[in-house]
Amino acid sequence: MAEIDDLLRRVLVKAEATTERLSPTATAEEVEDAERILGFGLPPVLARLYGQVANGGFGPDYQLLPLTGDGRTAVSDYREERATRRSGEASWPAEVLPILDWGCGMYAAVDCHSPEGTVLLFEPNGISADWHTAWYVDAESLTNWLETWLSGTGWYEEDAAERDEVQEPRPWEIARQRLSEPE
Repeated sequence: MAEIDDLLRRVLVKAEATTERLSPTATAEEVEDAERILGFGLPPVLARLYGQVANGGFGPDYQLLPLTGDGRTAVSDYREERATRRSGEASWPAEVLPILDWGCGMYAAVDCHSPEGTVLLFEPNGISADWHTAWYVDAESLTNWLETWLSGTGWYEEDAAERDEVQEPRPWEIARQRLSEPE
């Protein structure tokens, strides 16, 4: 638990340093409401991130979506993506919460079905069928993904192609199975 406390403290420090004005944190009631609406629980680190750092508006590039609130949120994007059928097929698995919109239809999303909160990359560009091929593992856990952001070693960094330590996302092997599961 001390490791997670330290990680969240470091995330808060970087968020404050790189964001003009952090939004207020999500309350415990807001997190519970979001989980009720979603129909599944958030991994503890994700719930704490929203409840102890800010309700979105910080993080890599385009920054985390707010969990709750007015306008566009992680909850509203999840519900919209789950309802969307592309080429008649489901393209968004159950219990995968979008947390960051990279632009051009790409998302960072947390697999809330996994206790560690695997972070996935949804990259639909160029896909017209076989939606499982649009899914990649960006980080085995949300904590690893946050550490990558803190260290500036993410694939999305401007100079990433020039560095050896950058881990490229790899195909999400269970995407086909997860896309075929009912909600």
